[in-house]
Amino acid sequence: MSTKPGRGGHHPTMDQVAAAAGVSRATVSRVINNAASVAPGIRDAVQRAITQTGYVPNVAARSLVTRRSDSVALVISEPDRPDDHSFLNRIFTDPYFGRVTAGATAALRPHDVHLVVVPTDASDHHQVIRYLRQGHVDGVLLISSDECDPMPGQVHALGIPAVLSSRPASPLPVSYVDVEQRAGARLAAGHLLARGCRHLATINGPLDIPAAAERLDGFRAAAGQAVPAEAGDFTRAGGEAAAHRLLDAHPDVDGLFVASDLMAEGALRAIQDRGRRVPDDVAVVGFDDSSAALECRPLLTTVRQPVEEMAGEMAELLIAHIDTPGRSPRSVIFQPTLVIRDSA
Repeated sequence: MSTKPGRGGHHPTMDQVAAAAGVSRATVSRVINNAASVAPGIRDAVQRAITQTGYVPNVAARSLVTRRSDSVALVISEPDRPDDHSFLNRIFTDPYFGRVTAGATAALRPHDVHLVVVPTDASDHHQVIRYLRQGHVDGVLLISSDECDPMPGQVHALGIPAVLSSRPASPLPVSYVDVEQRAGARLAAGHLLARGCRHLATINGPLDIPAAAERLDGFRAAAGQAVPAEAGDFTRAGGEAAAHRLLDAHPDVDGLFVASDLMAEGALRAIQDRGRRVPDDVAVVGFDDSSAALECRPLLTTVRQPVEEMAGEMAELLIAHIDTPGRSPRSVIFQPTLVIRDSA
């Protein structure tokens, strides 16, 4: 007989599960809390009884026993920029953050761990730190791009398990996952040179973001020439404006590396607005291989960083740190690849 809730809203109890399984209430509790001392046959019987009755464990009560929330936070820490009035809009429209969320969620799901997305800038760092300190989550996946961002150090000081999305700007004993940024930029330079481009240029991201600085350094080192650069802000509009400035100052540019696909989408618009053809007059290579690369016309040749796989690795590292307190930090570095499409 089913004991699932009816119109009266009465929910099955742990005692009813125990009766259905023919075990004690304490045994049901041990199964729910994943105690290792329960025999496999008894565990199976209790799981069947839970399904039969429709019992839903009280998460709050369970957390008192396990001292776990079964949730982790994805903290997206962004710097304050004087000309930036769209912090949240940028976070929720930039494909990069969506890819990180998707990759982390897919990796956490088999562990029955939920992801809580927590965007923050400098104005509410204190609120985020208070939230983490109160034990709402078991660990932190931290995206921090600014080399002066205090958030990595603040999270580490809390003693909560954490994994960073890139190599920390200042030495910290924390695990992180990154991509070889300079190698990706070298792939872009080599491809443009192999196409016969002789007047290379680049649109870089903000240089207080280590990844942007590394992409610029890698491209210039591989280009073997003095490469003009214009700064963008990792947005479409920023890429378009930077491309106009670049073409005004260097109209002979025939090979352009843009440090993100979103900026490259804007740069393509600027090039085409000036009546120049891509790739015949100007070949363009982006960076990320995000959904924006497929929205470009022509389709964008780009350096792929495997964001979903990297986020999944971050999540697995974090679970390992949660399950094994005191575990030594690890770093995992992914290699980029070049995805050739129509723009170069």
